[in-house]
Amino acid sequence: MLLRRMLIMLGVVALVVIALAAYKGYSIYQQVQQFSAPQPPISVSADKAVELPWQSRLPAIGSLKAFQGVDLTVEASGTVTDVLFLSGEKIRQGQPLIQMDSDVERASLATAEAELALARVEFERGRSLVSRQNISKSEFDRLSSELQAATGKVAQLKALLAKKRIVAPFAGTIGIRQVDVGDFLSSGTIIATLQDLDTLFVDFFLPEQSAPLLKVGQKVRISVAAFPGESFEGDIAALNPKVEESTRNLQVRAVLSNPEGKLLPGMFANLEVLLPGDQERVVVPETAITYTLYGNSVYVIDVRKNAEGQPEQGQDGQPQLVVERRFVETGERRDGQVVILKGLKAGEQVVTSGQLKLDNGSHVAIVPDQSLATQPDKHARAQ
Repeated sequence: MLLRRMLIMLGVVALVVIALAAYKGYSIYQQVQQFSAPQPPISVSADKAVELPWQSRLPAIGSLKAFQGVDLTVEASGTVTDVLFLSGEKIRQGQPLIQMDSDVERASLATAEAELALARVEFERGRSLVSRQNISKSEFDRLSSELQAATGKVAQLKALLAKKRIVAPFAGTIGIRQVDVGDFLSSGTIIATLQDLDTLFVDFFLPEQSAPLLKVGQKVRISVAAFPGESFEGDIAALNPKVEESTRNLQVRAVLSNPEGKLLPGMFANLEVLLPGDQERVVVPETAITYTLYGNSVYVIDVRKNAEGQPEQGQDGQPQLVVERRFVETGERRDGQVVILKGLKAGEQVVTSGQLKLDNGSHVAIVPDQSLATQPDKHARAQ
């Protein structure tokens, strides 16, 4: 009886061990089958490298300046009696702006003019007398000197009187006034700023290596943060005749018209100097480039081939696609496009998204890139 129970227990244990071994073996078989099965392709987006006319440009940053711009100040001290302009208005050349108290100067001028009249009469009388030798030559010289002194004094007082009335040195837009009627102004006090906004300068710097590419009259394209998406064109007006020793940069000045008055002096400007001549360049989307310390690279998509050089087909009957990591030499970047100087030919297909999942020789499948589908024609913008 005891022996039978032991045999039954051993049989049950053996069955359990066999069942566990069978389950484990089946799990291992499934895992082996899973790893031995072909891996599904990695989904990536792609685009073709195209050859386009590419105009080279020199990027720079600069600052806008008025064609003519000054801070109006007074030379002679005095009290403001009248303000003859409104803040922000356009004024013409010679228009009166500020009138200061000039009573003392006018009284002094009247006295000086009376003294000048007397000196002129005495000089004329002396001229007739010296011709008849009724007075000495030295006395006539004294009368002539007094006439000249009186004339100079009148001219001096007239000039001082003119400084009591401030006029616009040129036409332009005047800023917010800084003085009021009754203010006492000392010499050098700022009244307001006056800016000629019809034409603007933009000053910028370029590396000394760019000097041979620059000349007066070249086109410059300018953009400012105040008007995103809008560009303004100007021309190079002057090149500084020396390179800055501290930075080894060359200062360049461009001029542009501002008929609508959108641009203001002091604005920060992004600009590009347009170099003459378009060259055919191979370009790809900027997202296709992988930047590393070892160099820039792209993943080029091609068809997998067998030992005989024939394309291999997948289960769906379509050619299998694989990627090849290829190092390239890049050039200018603009509007989401990159120039490829070396390492890629026009017509080759490159991966534009999904590079992080790839390695050399990875099997891929191309899917549409929704971000590119919503953008305008990028190739047209690259021109």
